[in-house]
Amino acid sequence: MHQGRVVFGAMDEVVFGRPASEVIVEQMDRLGAGRAFLMVSGTLNRETDVIEKIRRALGPRCIGTFDAMPPHTPRSAVISATNQAREARADLIVTVGGGSVTDGAKAVQLCLANDVSTIDGIDRIKAVGGASPPMNAPIVRQISAPTTIAGGEFTSIAGVTNERTKVKEMLRHPLAIPRVTILDPALGAHTPEWLWLSTGIRAVDHCVEGICSREAHPYADAQALKGLSLLAQALPRVKADGSDLDARMDCQIGTWLSTGPLASGVPMGASHGIGYVLGAEFGVPHGHTSCVMLPSVMRWNKPVNAERQALVAAAMGHPGEDAGDVLDDFIRGLGMPRSLREVKVGPEHFERIAQQAMATPWVPRNPRRIEGPAQVREILELAA
Repeated sequence: MHQGRVVFGAMDEVVFGRPASEVIVEQMDRLGAGRAFLMVSGTLNRETDVIEKIRRALGPRCIGTFDAMPPHTPRSAVISATNQAREARADLIVTVGGGSVTDGAKAVQLCLANDVSTIDGIDRIKAVGGASPPMNAPIVRQISAPTTIAGGEFTSIAGVTNERTKVKEMLRHPLAIPRVTILDPALGAHTPEWLWLSTGIRAVDHCVEGICSREAHPYADAQALKGLSLLAQALPRVKADGSDLDARMDCQIGTWLSTGPLASGVPMGASHGIGYVLGAEFGVPHGHTSCVMLPSVMRWNKPVNAERQALVAAAMGHPGEDAGDVLDDFIRGLGMPRSLREVKVGPEHFERIAQQAMATPWVPRNPRRIEGPAQVREILELAA
């Protein structure tokens, strides 16, 4: 008999298929917000007119722009953005950018609510062992228009990198989730192909680890299986024709569905856990961590969840085939890296990666139980 608990998040709306500049204005009117602080992609701000169009649409209600969030959301940039938003007296944060920008705004919400103004002050609000300390709820909330498809705009979790320890730490609060997510496929036309496709594999990873979890349940399965099917069909279409907005829309909706397992209490596994370490310690791009690790994690897990893995292969259009092989071929077909060697992580680092991965929230909840670093090393050897 299934057992579980599904907690519905504090997101008001998802608006899809319309220009972000229009929807942001409508949402500010709906929310009664008058002082929007933009956190945006630096490339979009400097090299396109996308952000300027949003500023023009908002007029005097735009009271500042932060466009300097590096990959993996370092603490120092979070504090810079927090202090700028505080000084501007923002009553809403609007993000237009990738996952690092989205996560950065979630962290800024928590810093504003808890009077955090220094890098070390983030220690007071970071999760320890997956549990968040007592803290004030965000009052200044965010709305997000993503330009990549990793899915962070649908969760209440922010990954923030501690530059001193090179560890990606988790900040979480139910109200850290954006109040509104805007899926405008035209924004993705400005995203580099490698970044769109690799973050798409991150969304595939959400689906796959959700389906294959030992804590999976039908509500999460329904979303993850449909999301995986959409992504498997749409990502190659975007690679074939970057101007195909219907394909980009399918990718965005597939990504939305990919967050169903995590949002409904299903944990991720070793691909996500090891990926945290590869990103924070070695600077491997967010999506590339999934490209490199997911097929190897599937192969290592297969002795305990072959039936669940069969669902993955079927959803990707290859019933009866080995899911690890299907994923391997799919990722290679998109031109993404498939080994640790390709992302410049050598065997000399495996012991440190294995030790750190054991401290992540997800490795201990992998479907095939991981009792210690030696088993993480086995997975790393498969991905070498």
